Amino acid sequence: MTEPELHDSQPQEQEEELFEHYRYVVDAGQSMLRIDKYLSARIENVSRTRVQTAAQAGNILVNENPVKPNYRVKPLDVIQILLPNPPREIELIPQDLPINVVYEDDDVIVVDKQAGMVVHPAYGNYSGTLMNALMYHFRDLPLFQTGELRPGLVHRIDKNTSGLLVVAKNEYAHNKLARQFFNRTTGRRYLALVWGTPDPGEGTVTGNVGRNIRDRRIMQVFPDGSQGKHAVTHYRIIEPLGYVSLIECRLETGRTHQIRVHMSWKGHPLFNDSEYGGDRILKGTTFTKYQQYVRNCFALLPRQALHAQTLSFDHPVSGKRLSFESPLPDDMTAVLNKWRKYTAGRAEGI
Repeated sequence: MTEPELHDSQPQEQEEELFEHYRYVVDAGQSMLRIDKYLSARIENVSRTRVQTAAQAGNILVNENPVKPNYRVKPLDVIQILLPNPPREIELIPQDLPINVVYEDDDVIVVDKQAGMVVHPAYGNYSGTLMNALMYHFRDLPLFQTGELRPGLVHRIDKNTSGLLVVAKNEYAHNKLARQFFNRTTGRRYLALVWGTPDPGEGTVTGNVGRNIRDRRIMQVFPDGSQGKHAVTHYRIIEPLGYVSLIECRLETGRTHQIRVHMSWKGHPLFNDSEYGGDRILKGTTFTKYQQYVRNCFALLPRQALHAQTLSFDHPVSGKRLSFESPLPDDMTAVLNKWRKYTAGRAEGI
């Protein structure tokens, strides 16, 4: 009996493209076959063991219900599987690089990433990344010996964004964390310095985010929903500072460059964000002294003013809710203090 399956859709890339969601409708003539065997034969570069681990973590659903690896597929079953780690692309070289570990146990590690470090190798950045460092740090762990490009990774932050990131240390934890990010049950809050004063002072930005039509290296908003992926950012002003504002952003979705492109689209680019227009003097006066002041601020903070301040998730084994907070890095603190001083001086007529 033949066993063709019907793809209801291509693998759906979710949560910044760090895991994939597959959906199959089983052929009407399909014989009863263990689901781990069925799926490992159909998903490229995925072993039967990885499929079994996904099932044990509750990441395989048949007709909306989680199943075990020994479940036998039936004709017209609707199968959904969530798998972390896209296929391997390039070799990942272990490197002894410093990393700031906030928390670590047998299942997860939480790191506070410095601005300037890329999270994982990609075009133009094949070494010196956080993944290279973790490959060295965890060189004796089975998950980091599989040859995967992004072992344990379920989310990321941009090269020039600082802050918190969680990485799984084993396959089971990886699957459980991937499910949380897919279901949006994690908590993430960012601090950003933006140009201008958002109005209203607290609100939500909703708009599909996808690759820029003219420049594939950056993203753009498609408000009509014609392209890109659904994206929602909640924000509120923490501290108005005249020509700039310190805001808090809470991600409901996790698209590439989401906060940066959403705030730019709303007319409030992140301070010194060179890719989304924030590296120009957008507010203030034309006085030479002010222009030099802003350039001095750019020099103090040679990156977009964005920091992943808090991260919370359920521990993949114990289920306990874990929450972490990262202090604002020195470069953002220095620029904020300069703006506070400048704003106070304006108020006093200095």
